[in-house]
Amino acid sequence: MNILVASAELAPFAKAGGLADIVQFLAIEWEKLGHTTIVVLPKYQFIDTEHWGFKPTDLILYVLISHWTEFARLWVGNIPNTNTKVYLIENQDYFGRSGIYGDPNEYPDNDRRFIFYSRAVFETVKAIDFYPDIIHAHDYHAAFTMAFLKSQYRFDPRFSKTAGVFTIHNLAYQGIFDPKRAMEFSTFGMKEFYPGSWFEHHGAVNSMKVGIMFADKITTVSRNYANEIRFPYFGEGLHDVLAHRGADLIGILNGVNYAEWSPENDSNLFKSYDIETVNEGKKVNKYELLKSFGVPEEDNYELPLIGTVTRLAEQKGIDLITYCLETHLQNNWFRFIILGSGEKRYEDYFRYLQWKYPTKALVHIGYSNTLAHRIIGGSDFLLLPSRYEPCGLTQMYALRYGTVPIVRFIGGFVDTVEEYNPEKLTGTGFTFYLYNADDMSFAISRAFNYYQKEPHWSQIRRNGMKMDFSAKRTAEDYIKVFKWALEKIGRI
Repeated sequence: MNILVASAELAPFAKAGGLADIVQFLAIEWEKLGHTTIVVLPKYQFIDTEHWGFKPTDLILYVLISHWTEFARLWVGNIPNTNTKVYLIENQDYFGRSGIYGDPNEYPDNDRRFIFYSRAVFETVKAIDFYPDIIHAHDYHAAFTMAFLKSQYRFDPRFSKTAGVFTIHNLAYQGIFDPKRAMEFSTFGMKEFYPGSWFEHHGAVNSMKVGIMFADKITTVSRNYANEIRFPYFGEGLHDVLAHRGADLIGILNGVNYAEWSPENDSNLFKSYDIETVNEGKKVNKYELLKSFGVPEEDNYELPLIGTVTRLAEQKGIDLITYCLETHLQNNWFRFIILGSGEKRYEDYFRYLQWKYPTKALVHIGYSNTLAHRIIGGSDFLLLPSRYEPCGLTQMYALRYGTVPIVRFIGGFVDTVEEYNPEKLTGTGFTFYLYNADDMSFAISRAFNYYQKEPHWSQIRRNGMKMDFSAKRTAEDYIKVFKWALEKIGRI
């Protein structure tokens, strides 16, 4: 099968969140399964083309925007250690900037940038003489590829037998734009914009709706989230649209690349370990992690260590943590370590805690891949109290590393974390449902009931390490959906 992937992110070249990792993992696994995959990505200013081995080509793209033509040049490279081709679309006006989506707020011309990108995807395919069976578009940034496929490129022989699959990673970010601009740039014109049209939602162009309505099949990143978003609380205003397309909406749980995320062969850890040596291995990693943050050895290293690696955003439930964390640190209930960046109010709060409790609040504002692995490997527990969570990968990483997750029982957490049952010795973590700090603190308290208490402590760690959330399984599930999409357009 020939698969064309349209995404605004791709690890390790351009990453703002988990989208980049999933796109990379899937492409790698599809290659192993014998499929031909290409990924088309904007050439952002920050991509180190020399380091990653990208080369410019002589191919120039002619991209229709409104009633004029704009241009882009193609670069070509590979996902590291694979044969999967990656094509970069170079246009300095749109992508010669320091951020993917903004810096830090969204760029005011994101409508034009991503409509240009979506059309350039098709021109890339024509330029390299590729015949895709599937166009797999991710989130609102690539949503207009679904509309172009079913309209302006519909009768092009190269795309007449191509099916479109649209994946929702985060429904909260919808690409809501001024219709006079977006409809002109996309060349559909205002004649296609009217109440109830596939472009219109509450008087604006909604890119997410465009992707949902024009795609042959729609996927999202966990089974539970696929159910949640059909209802108002989690539907972000699009629940009716998603319910309308409910027969074509499928939840596929994101997967982990265990070649990168396994404690047995993780060079980022202070000491590797496996399921048989988890207790000793995690103890060494915890102690060394605490030392690296300047915690004195006489300062009770046995105190529970709760870690989190996250974006500092309201979605991630940071409000719950800030509401009660200082009280818990004052009571010497646990030690807390966090890696992340985001909203200034949260960054300032954690810097304050670090100043006031230097051996209890261990804070790194920013991102470090090495430190992410060390926190997940060295923490006793991982706290993820998200307001909503389409899937989440961090809890899957934690389970493989024997780090016990404490999560809110919503979204992808429902599909990946099972409440521990001390009578049956089953389950992998601790959960709470109501979005409040008291419920979260009660879940922490339940978790601490089993901290270093046998047989429970070893059992819950091993239960987590036995779980299999591999990207291979995810990739195979997507191939099934691709076949259903081809069946829908009469190819199978």
